[in-house]
Amino acid sequence: MARTIPAALTPLANGALDEAAVVPYLEFLQRGGADGVLALGSTGEGILFSVAERKRAIELFHEGPLPVIAHCGAQSTADTLELTRFAARLGVAGVAVIAPPYFALDDDALFAHMAAAAEACAPVPFYVYEFEKVSGYAVPIPVIERLRERAPNLVGLKVSDAPFDKVSPYLLEGLDVFVGAEALIGAGLERGAAGTVSGLASAFPDVVHEAVASGDSTRAGELRAKVERFPRHPALKAIAKARGVPMTEEVRAPLRGLTDDERRELLAAVDSFL
Repeated sequence: MARTIPAALTPLANGALDEAAVVPYLEFLQRGGADGVLALGSTGEGILFSVAERKRAIELFHEGPLPVIAHCGAQSTADTLELTRFAARLGVAGVAVIAPPYFALDDDALFAHMAAAAEACAPVPFYVYEFEKVSGYAVPIPVIERLRERAPNLVGLKVSDAPFDKVSPYLLEGLDVFVGAEALIGAGLERGAAGTVSGLASAFPDVVHEAVASGDSTRAGELRAKVERFPRHPALKAIAKARGVPMTEEVRAPLRGLTDDERRELLAAVDSFL
């Protein structure tokens, strides 16, 4: 059965993790049909937090009601391994790692980084987080194939690329592939995708769950386009707050919050979905 996994927001208040908001937020996602959650991905601002903050956030998400895939990708291999080992010791449901941004690694360097991360969390299931727009470069398919030979705990990928011709090469037999772009969920499911890890589902788990259940992601794609007209992170937090989650709109700098006019326009644009 295809799964709906929100790429969770990270609740913040007064410059720090809002620890009290995490479990109520996860319960909201669960009521909306979520099968699990990705913590500290791009929607969760993960790369902007210190290693210590990320460890605490993983703990908080792990204490909630949903299985957690912890995103442990970091700029350096050392930080990545520290996070993957920590998440594995907690007993998370999975670990995901994105290709480190800024430096465009060649195949050998990227393979070494990913293989070390997979080994550090074994036997916890390991996912490659493919997002060319964020990393600055794509994970080559030969790297995935080499990793399959080296890491028996490699079970799948989160692929957030678009259009679909950038996703389809990653739909490899024997791996669970989760589509990130909501408009492409339907096409992904037709080609055997395992479901979605969705940023939109962080505030609209019900809409995305419906798309996964029906195989028709038109409505979810249209809603994502409405949200993308605004700064995405505070917009999704504002929507979650409007839907009853005890969460502030605060984001970690250098991300910025919404203006009053943006907030009013955003909530009016998605009003029929609230």
